[in-house]
Amino acid sequence: MLPKSGEVAAGVPQTPQQAVRYRVESSSSTSPAARPEMEGWVHFARHAEEAGIESVLVALNRYEPDPLVISCALGRATKQLKFIAAYRSGLMQPTTFVQQVNTLSGLIQGRIDLNIVAGSSTVEQHGYGDFLSHDERYARAEEFLAVCNSFWRSNGEVDFDGKYYRVERGMLNTPFLAPDRTAPEIYISGHSDASEQLAYAQGTCWLRVAETPEKLQPVVARVRARGIRICLRLALICRPTRDEAVRAAEALLPKDGAEKTTGLKDDSQMYKEGAAVASDAHWLSPFLWAGLVPHYGPVWTTLLGSPQELAEAFLAYKEIGVSEFIISGWPEVDEVEIFGRDVLPLIREEEARLGMN
Repeated sequence: MLPKSGEVAAGVPQTPQQAVRYRVESSSSTSPAARPEMEGWVHFARHAEEAGIESVLVALNRYEPDPLVISCALGRATKQLKFIAAYRSGLMQPTTFVQQVNTLSGLIQGRIDLNIVAGSSTVEQHGYGDFLSHDERYARAEEFLAVCNSFWRSNGEVDFDGKYYRVERGMLNTPFLAPDRTAPEIYISGHSDASEQLAYAQGTCWLRVAETPEKLQPVVARVRARGIRICLRLALICRPTRDEAVRAAEALLPKDGAEKTTGLKDDSQMYKEGAAVASDAHWLSPFLWAGLVPHYGPVWTTLLGSPQELAEAFLAYKEIGVSEFIISGWPEVDEVEIFGRDVLPLIREEEARLGMN
């Protein structure tokens, strides 16, 4: 099976301006998949590809193998599926990172994008040798991406002199290789002001947890006005009826007395806000449920219902300007197949009927 935090994006191939992309995250960070397991990974990736999923987001944390290596392995085993490799600045020099990403692009026909995360757990960051504070990590990430983007946007030498990084006459002969672009898309994760500003400065898309369309509308309008896209993270449970979906969601709750995990992410605004929302009310709307958030984190804010209800919910987000989604699902392969078979065609049919591009 894939690492529990591996993620997938689904969509019928369209132009970048038209595409509303759908991504699926598998399960919690307590994954037992600590060792490479190609058979299970390829099984999942090929099912995602067949279901019309566009991309797989591969997480970076201490529980799982390296996301760049996984992306390369799965990219060589698939034909169209794209990969969004998560990474954190501070783990290597930006020139080396660009060299790795560019090499990877050549090996899998440019099917690689990046999810830059500043970090969320103090203990985990210390384990990686990173002792900066929350806002300092974002400041460093801004410099990291500034250097990376300089390599991707320039054919000449790169010079940079900042607080965290210094590059003098940087030159890489291996370019980013893709049929339609010269650089990867850069997704910036977070809920803090620092993450939003980083997205504006160096990213192409701001990635945050789903809330109701009514609450998100002013946020989405603000982000789109700055010229970048916005992506929502959520979990998905689709069943023939809403009642069946609710029962399936409740079955995922751990037994009484199980340890809650949100406190482990002690340096993340996303986790703090998610915990607050879950403590106020589990039901954010008739189809958006936060009952799993205290146990598995805010990315498990769950959209649930019948195929028609879920299609209508996704279109409501599209109407306010959301362009893509990262979707968690469990069981992994089952939810990917259900989404691709029962939900995505309804979305595309309604888009065509309404002339939504």
